[in-house]
Amino acid sequence: MKYDQDLENAKEYEAELTVFLKRVVKKKPKNLDVKFQDAHEKAFQKIDCMECGNCCKTTSPIFRDIDVKRIAKKFKCSTKEFENTYLQRDEDDDLVLKTAPCTFLNEDNSCSIYDMRPQACREYPHTDRKKVVQVMELTEKNMLICPAVSRILFDVRKDLF
Repeated sequence: MKYDQDLENAKEYEAELTVFLKRVVKKKPKNLDVKFQDAHEKAFQKIDCMECGNCCKTTSPIFRDIDVKRIAKKFKCSTKEFENTYLQRDEDDDLVLKTAPCTFLNEDNSCSIYDMRPQACREYPHTDRKKVVQVMELTEKNMLICPAVSRILFDVRKDLF
């Protein structure tokens, strides 16, 4: 994959980045959202999700009820039928995909349900949101999945503390 080095860097410095994220949660810097949003924009100027697709190949978004209803309607099936065909409950009782890679991922890394994709997919990797401190645990997981998150964390880390 084109962005393997970013993921290797995250893995190599995983312990340090984890300590950094815990410190961020504890200190809650006032300018954290701005730092993350700036780093997010910078990372995505260089990273093309269509060349990667690692998130869709390795993890599942959480499907909220509203996501299931919207997609089931488009598929012209009941929500129960959609759930039984594609989804399962995980250990946190969240609805997630039964399989990885994502059932809806095309060979070219495009999404066959892009216009109706779940909210979790729309917001991924969650690094440009307000109150980003609330998703540091998720960011810690995503740094090993998404090369952009890896870049964002290295960028923010050097800029803070």
